[in-house]
Amino acid sequence: MALSFTVSAVIPASKEAVYNAWLDSKQHAEMTNSTSAVASTKVGAEFMAYDGYITGRNEDLVPHSKIVQSWRTVEFADDEADSIIELTLEDKNGSTLITLTHCNLPPHGGQYESGWVEHYFERMRVYWQNSSQLK
Repeated sequence: MALSFTVSAVIPASKEAVYNAWLDSKQHAEMTNSTSAVASTKVGAEFMAYDGYITGRNEDLVPHSKIVQSWRTVEFADDEADSIIELTLEDKNGSTLITLTHCNLPPHGGQYESGWVEHYFERMRVYWQNSSQLK
């Protein structure tokens, strides 16, 4: 049975800034404090994050409010299907409430729940706290 979970956080930036950074190669790498990322604003485009550890494809994009991507890491077996992430972005008193639902995960996928918090949400908070010009 496939695993799923939902995590959320408040990020000190506008939902436009968060959406744009998620889909921009340079900003995605910077906000996650990784060396490289490849991102795109086009549905169907492939992406790569964390120096190739994460790969996938943009499945649905609703500007400044929703991002749906197929998603996998190098830890997925070749015969395991891609999982799906859906991010929703909502205004929250000048910040953004980001809610991420991750579904269709293989049995070892529970580890990614804490990974989203540690490797994305916490790093995104620091990025925008230190980048007031991006708000």
